Amino acid sequence: MAKIPFTKMHGCGNDYIYVDVSHHPIADPSAAAVAWSDRHKGIGSDGLVLIGYSPVPEADFSMRIFNADGSEAMMCGNASRCIGKYLYERRLTEKTDIRLLTLSGVKKLHLHVRNAVVESVTVDMGEPAFDVPEQFDATQGLDLGQFVSMGNPHYVIFTEDVDQVGETGRDLEHHPAFPQRCNIEFARIEKDNVLRTRVWERGTGITKACGTGACATAVAAALTGRAGRISLIVMDGGSLGIEWREEDHHVYMTGPAEFVFDGEIDDDDNKMIQ
Repeated sequence: MAKIPFTKMHGCGNDYIYVDVSHHPIADPSAAAVAWSDRHKGIGSDGLVLIGYSPVPEADFSMRIFNADGSEAMMCGNASRCIGKYLYERRLTEKTDIRLLTLSGVKKLHLHVRNAVVESVTVDMGEPAFDVPEQFDATQGLDLGQFVSMGNPHYVIFTEDVDQVGETGRDLEHHPAFPQRCNIEFARIEKDNVLRTRVWERGTGITKACGTGACATAVAAALTGRAGRISLIVMDGGSLGIEWREEDHHVYMTGPAEFVFDGEIDDDDNKMIQ
């Protein structure tokens, strides 16, 4: 019976199961994500992240991420930061600048290290996009908020009632305007350049935080004049610093990453050993 070593990590409460698939490949990561993410019968997480070596010279390592429902995500900012900490502190690299291959392209991580500990990570998330993809039917009359793509799609709604995330977020994820579903953010201006944000992630539901969602919120706020280009996004699980730089139009996200625990899980019947 094959046992798969894993590491549980979180970034601002956005928790994932991390597996080094360069040494421990997973035959069906979609099914594993569903079984292992179950918070009552599995390990419990927002999804499964696979760490591997990059198949292309433009990157050092690769990341694949599967949501709790088994669907594959394009990108995750919180997971990217966790991977940076994992790679450095588990001595898989000595680099403090790492190129990470994702389905949204190569992302650059800068590790802020003190006494051999990664205290925070800055991720170059690239340029935001605002054109609604062709597969999204903009004729469906959805005009509540601002669409921003950070490699994956986000719809940001500015409202005083951020706690509507449960009911409204679920409905909007599956709105006819988004046939491939969408991540939904509800944001409230707390004070200058500080936004309280709650997140509904497609394929998972309410999460404690979302890195790409924080970036999308910050960009939408700057775009609509609600905030400047440097802001603090306060989510359920913690805060992320976001800078949308004028010189290169890239969005830079800085925040923490934390280990939770290590363990082993049977690959075929989901029995966990810690």
